[in-house]
Amino acid sequence: MIRVLVRRDAAALLAIGAVAASVSLSADTPPTVKFTDTKLRNGLRLIVSEDHTAPTFSIAVVYNVGSRDERQGRTGFAHLFEHMMFKGSENVGPGEHFYTVFANGGSMNGTTNKERTLYFETMPANQLEAAMFLEADRMKSLAITKDNLDNQRNAVQEERRLGIDNQPYGKTFEAIDDLGLDNPAYKHSVIGSMQDLNAASVDDVATFFRTYYAPNNAIIAVAGDVTTAKVLELARKYFETIPTQPAPPAVDIKQAAQTAERRLTLDDALARVPRLDISYRIPSNLSPDDDTIDVLTTVLGGGRSSRFYETIVRQKQLASNVNVFAGESRGPRLLRITATPIPGKPMEDLEAAIYAEIERLKGGPIADWEIEKARNSGKRDFINGLQSSLNRAIDLAEYALVYNNPGEINTRYQRLEKLNAADVQRVAKQYLTPENRSVVVTNPKPAAGRGGQ
Repeated sequence: MIRVLVRRDAAALLAIGAVAASVSLSADTPPTVKFTDTKLRNGLRLIVSEDHTAPTFSIAVVYNVGSRDERQGRTGFAHLFEHMMFKGSENVGPGEHFYTVFANGGSMNGTTNKERTLYFETMPANQLEAAMFLEADRMKSLAITKDNLDNQRNAVQEERRLGIDNQPYGKTFEAIDDLGLDNPAYKHSVIGSMQDLNAASVDDVATFFRTYYAPNNAIIAVAGDVTTAKVLELARKYFETIPTQPAPPAVDIKQAAQTAERRLTLDDALARVPRLDISYRIPSNLSPDDDTIDVLTTVLGGGRSSRFYETIVRQKQLASNVNVFAGESRGPRLLRITATPIPGKPMEDLEAAIYAEIERLKGGPIADWEIEKARNSGKRDFINGLQSSLNRAIDLAEYALVYNNPGEINTRYQRLEKLNAADVQRVAKQYLTPENRSVVVTNPKPAAGRGGQ
């Protein structure tokens, strides 16, 4: 895949970092990130990448648990735990994790998606032991109490209200995966349902913690101004005594092929303009077509020189925007096209124009500059990501999780050179077909009591 595996949130973008001594960069040679990869006695995987350019480091802790691991009737647990993990442990009180990091000039956060849960800190180099201690203490002895559960359940439910239930196109956000996917592990949203969150008990949460927040289900990557020897010493001191747990159940990622177009029309009282969402089923990130799918999205929707922008936005003036992106997944996923029509322009015309551009791409030709643009865009994004110690730590941990090989970080650049127009057309013909798509049309609907009623 071309782009960095995970889109960074705002906190991650604040991470301190520079193009590092551990990263070899030049105009003529691909980048190389040096690292060590060690497994502790309890199964914890530890990756260390030294970089002594600046007196800072970043630590990324990836747990192999996301919303895909949740069972029916208990959705939202992985995201709930993202919150629970900051509520204290045996030697760290509520709020002390935040205070310790921020008081020492660091930054931190956590994120959850369908594939994994991630926690990270960036701190001054002299606070390495503090960071390792904090992460180990909550892995070993998270405070799972009714008060903590009720507190964080309420926080997550409020987050759901703000981000989905009371947000324009919030229903659309959940409907896209529900309509486009059949696999139960991937259909539901990461944040889960209100009913499932209300049903969660302390025993449910404690069982989930024991199953998934175990050292043998985690990967830690440390990048920055550290020594490998010191990181290993602290990992053995704080993490290696945490007991191994039985391996979690494997996730069933099978999904039958889609055989006909699916359509859904939604009325949204919070929306002010209509929206069109088209999705196509595509293979996982583990597919050999992964890189080519990224090029396809760039050719169709990457910037003002893309086909959708040039034809649909600029020439035909049917839409104010047309965005294209492919989600990231070890299982089923969707290539998504989202468009907002210009007021007064029929939704049917916009949808037809999108399909016409897809068919034009399939029939060719694709210009050399379009492929070169995709290569250069991928290289730029990849190199920019390597400049941050936090990005490097996250990438190393996630490559280890997804591909079982953190060394994938050193293969991305070279693979860009192999991309070509013929493969882009082949992938478009294979996946961007009418029977493989799902369409959600969202229409604004005046709420009761508005419009003089």
